[in-house]
Amino acid sequence: MEKATFAAGCFWHVEEAFRKVKGVTDAKVGYTGGNVEKPSYEMVCTDKTGHAEAIEITFDPKIVSYEELLNVFWKIHDPTQINRQGPDIGTRYRSAIFYHNEKQKKAAEKSKKEHQKNYQNKIATEIVSVKDFYKAEEYHQRYMEKKKNPINRITTKLRH
Repeated sequence: MEKATFAAGCFWHVEEAFRKVKGVTDAKVGYTGGNVEKPSYEMVCTDKTGHAEAIEITFDPKIVSYEELLNVFWKIHDPTQINRQGPDIGTRYRSAIFYHNEKQKKAAEKSKKEHQKNYQNKIATEIVSVKDFYKAEEYHQRYMEKKKNPINRITTKLRH
């Protein structure tokens, strides 16, 4: 098993998209890329911690390659937007690929270059080494699945 970490706006939608990919065995939403240890959602929302809302994926490279995950990443958001995705604005919503090793770094850089030809505007996606990943609060995990269940819609905290 390997790990991949991406930020592409609100982590709820990113998690939902990657959970549908065959070969992804786990996905956790959380925070990375910042300068505060163990930040809370409320802290990250201030945009003062430097963290991005991100997803940490565990995947089986025998079933899905890192390059295939990168292709999903590019398809699920607009990587040309700086510090935002749609109506969500702030550094925590930035587009970023957090690589775990040199092989992932090279693959991410190559993929970014290849995908740039699909966009008129310059891709703003950062490619940086992953820092500590802090799992988000439990009510954020599998949020979109919980929201689809009518009982959970009533009891789940709506924070976004």
